[in-house]
Amino acid sequence: MGCGASSALKRHKRAPGYEEPAVLASETTFTVNEVEALYELYKKLSFSIIKDGLIHKEEFQLALFRSSKGANLFADRVFDLFDLKRNGVIEFGEFVRSLSIFHPKTPDSEKTAFAFKLYDLRGTGYIEKEELKEMVLALLDESDLRLSDSAVEAIVDTTFNQADSNGDGRIDPKEWEEFVKKNPTSLRNMSLPYLQDITTAFPSFVMHSEAEDYSGTSK
Repeated sequence: MGCGASSALKRHKRAPGYEEPAVLASETTFTVNEVEALYELYKKLSFSIIKDGLIHKEEFQLALFRSSKGANLFADRVFDLFDLKRNGVIEFGEFVRSLSIFHPKTPDSEKTAFAFKLYDLRGTGYIEKEELKEMVLALLDESDLRLSDSAVEAIVDTTFNQADSNGDGRIDPKEWEEFVKKNPTSLRNMSLPYLQDITTAFPSFVMHSEAEDYSGTSK
């Protein structure tokens, strides 16, 4: 009876969209133990506001950006890219697969591709200059940095001109890849060091953008 009750309790605790740790570990940078630790974090986040075992945008923003109120393009884009099924919530499998991108041991090629999608706001397969400007403004806002319009334009112009190597007015994936290789700080906010210690530490899950790095791109 005790065993049956324990099994029922275990099933009850599983969140909607639960996937076995072994499966997720085989598809990501995480080990089985790390996935199990992430499940504990996932449960904490998914019951922080709405309490239905799914991570909603408000809970996601509260966890990553310390606020559940106010629109922020950066937060919205990260949520949208985590929401692989496009159903407005993040399930456990989506959480682990997407978070794996931010593991320090994940190849830069995967981080570069994710960052490209982050900036490709309209999903055209290219980063337009206006999209870059919108995201830079969002990153500055998220970091509570205030720059003059001329300073923002200078950052955008410098970054875009460096990345748009063929001068066609848009950045394609290959150009973005080359830009990132020359400016590795562009990926600094794509790594969360504590993810490789997730089994020994239960961190505060906060993502810090590195908006100031845009002004430090190599000339």
